[in-house]
Amino acid sequence: MNDERRISNRRIAGLLGLAFDADDGHKRITRGKNFLLAGGSDETHTLMREVIVKVNERLDERGCELADVTVDELRELLDEVQP
Repeated sequence: MNDERRISNRRIAGLLGLAFDADDGHKRITRGKNFLLAGGSDETHTLMREVIVKVNERLDERGCELADVTVDELRELLDEVQP
């Protein structure tokens, strides 16, 4: 296989959420479309999950993917969905 066939111009994007406030010994990990969340207390992990689900819903409503939005657009989305 030549190098040209392996290289894609398509952008790939994902969000990584990390939290370190768990003191109950649980290891929480949630994976989904374009995101990975790890750690946190039950409350923090649930909040991270709710935010990213809402972001994905907004992206779906707009008919675009995470890789299609700019950093500023992502910031605006995050501000919109924060509880």
